[in-house]
Amino acid sequence: MKRNLLLICCTFILFSCKQEYIVRSFESVSIQKIDMDSTSIRAIHAISESEMLFAGSRGDIGLTEDSGKTWSFDFITYQDSITPHFRSIAKTTSSIFALSIANPALLYKITNGNKEIVYIEKGAKVFYDAMTFLDDKTGIAIGDPIDGCTSIIMTYDGGDTWNKIDCSKLPEVKEGEASFAASNTNIAFVKNTIWVVTGGTRARVLKSSDKGKSWKIIDTPIIQGDGPQGIYSVDFYNENIGIIMGGNFSKPDDNKANKAITTDGGETWTLVADGKAPNYKSCVQYIPGTKGKEIIAVGKTGVSFSNDGGLTWTNISKDGYYAIKFVDNKTAWLSGYKKIGKLILK
Repeated sequence: MKRNLLLICCTFILFSCKQEYIVRSFESVSIQKIDMDSTSIRAIHAISESEMLFAGSRGDIGLTEDSGKTWSFDFITYQDSITPHFRSIAKTTSSIFALSIANPALLYKITNGNKEIVYIEKGAKVFYDAMTFLDDKTGIAIGDPIDGCTSIIMTYDGGDTWNKIDCSKLPEVKEGEASFAASNTNIAFVKNTIWVVTGGTRARVLKSSDKGKSWKIIDTPIIQGDGPQGIYSVDFYNENIGIIMGGNFSKPDDNKANKAITTDGGETWTLVADGKAPNYKSCVQYIPGTKGKEIIAVGKTGVSFSNDGGLTWTNISKDGYYAIKFVDNKTAWLSGYKKIGKLILK
């Protein structure tokens, strides 16, 4: 019996050592750049090391299955005259979804090459910013406020039908408070909890703990008060550990009050590296499998890396990108103006 217990303990110790996170450091990285002609790409979905999807500014949906060597494209036109400007993309097991930004907002569901509009919204203030799926049934898209609340549409049937949440069920937002359609990353989720971020006159976090059925709004210390100021991106490593980042798009070199972390699920936020690198960033993402320690942030000002949960940062590339999505702890896809990038961390 004692011998068996000793064997079990040794096995547990060995297993624990294998699972231990080893801190990595990067002073610089190289990014494989893939030119994409005339499209501006702010919405990407990373599938694997060799596969990725994007939605672009000229109604284009792009797919590569060989690390960007070749691409297949689908170009969408609405009523033969409107070219949707896509800044949101999402994928379920069976379908791809692409959402345009402005009036009319057009949400396409693409299944086996068949394209159908599953949601359309018209109005002078219509402007959708981001979209994601929590699972194969539950999806969410968010847009600028109309009638005093953030525009939020939800699906619970895999994207066949979408319904807009009435303002009576949402927190009131302030005049001039909205979200930014910068990288399709101002929505984050873990299990049933969703976080949505805003900017402008206020920089706040909307939180739902029940898949979008009820919401509350939380103040943050991120810079706010002006149109291009605020939170541009949010990510959560688990139910408790999260990060928000942004700044002032019109003053991209500023780094004051532009990044904050939470350890209580977004109930409270603390500024980090205030007045230090990185400066304005449009997208921030935790690197998978790194215990919430490794983070990469990208923007038109370059690429920055943290290996201590966001407390300190290193600028590792001057290449400007809008968005980044990881496949694993070594590989990520990026998107920018007329380009796609592939990042390999070694």
